[in-house]
Amino acid sequence: MGQIEFAHPEYFYLLLLLLPVIAWYIYKQKSMQAAIQVSTTEPLIDTPKTLRNYLRHLPAILRILVFILLIVVLARPQSTNRWENTITEGIDIVLSLDISGSMLARDFKPDRLEASKDIAVEFISGRPNDRIGLVVFSAESFTQCPLTTDRAVLVNLFKDIRSGMIEDGTAIGVGLANAITRLKDSDAISKVIILLTDGVNNQGSIDPLTAAELAKSFGIRVYTIGIGSMGTAPYPVQDVFGRTYLQDMPVEIDEATLQQIADMTNGKYFRATNNQKLREIYAEIDQLEKSKIDVKEFSKKQEEYFLFALSAIILLLLEILLRYTVLRRIP
Repeated sequence: MGQIEFAHPEYFYLLLLLLPVIAWYIYKQKSMQAAIQVSTTEPLIDTPKTLRNYLRHLPAILRILVFILLIVVLARPQSTNRWENTITEGIDIVLSLDISGSMLARDFKPDRLEASKDIAVEFISGRPNDRIGLVVFSAESFTQCPLTTDRAVLVNLFKDIRSGMIEDGTAIGVGLANAITRLKDSDAISKVIILLTDGVNNQGSIDPLTAAELAKSFGIRVYTIGIGSMGTAPYPVQDVFGRTYLQDMPVEIDEATLQQIADMTNGKYFRATNNQKLREIYAEIDQLEKSKIDVKEFSKKQEEYFLFALSAIILLLLEILLRYTVLRRIP
């Protein structure tokens, strides 16, 4: 249970009603005392008092406690850690990831796509204050996750990515343009796209350099990563019988275009040739400057009136029980 707050604290003003009630009870007790004339009270001094004498005020006390507990219930006690906006250091980042069939090449372990996903998850897990989104592309592009600070959701969506989700091909320009739409309305001072691909633009209606001009106009910096070993790489292919085997095929990455995209947007181009190199690239990008963004912290509110209501019911039943049993008559 977190900090207790009350949704309607104004109900506590009703407690002021207890003052005249208590005053009336005291006055009534005094006025109800019998008066008789005796020559001496000495014979009464040693008269023992029974339990009922000591408990005669208990029903009134129980009724007061019941009233107080009911007021607490009306005020709606809640456990909460508060909702609040906090200012934290961070930037807005969108990862644009190539998921074309060539990303299944085995020059990375276990393959390019899985290595890219695993290392990207390490990267986003180390940046808890940033808003990060995810865009995927091959022949087309779609947003896998909009900008968010919810790391659990983002990581789960990363795990769902697989090659073949959309038509095969490499539409770098479309993948970059989709990432730009995720960032163009952001009010963060620093907006970054990390675009990772292993091929040459051969699909899509948007030229990569045209998309880069658009990114520049919105003040978005693009870091491009070409992923693939030098020379050739083993690709999984199937024979006529459906059996999969590895075949060395040339690695073709349009490094010139990726370099131009980075230069036009004041970013940087990297070439990743293995898992460790890709991890080092993300570590370098991790040193990006940070800007201030608003983060809405989540706190679950829970009603806590049940125990107060239950206590009031128990005390009320106890008062009724005492009034009509033990304290029915006091000698």
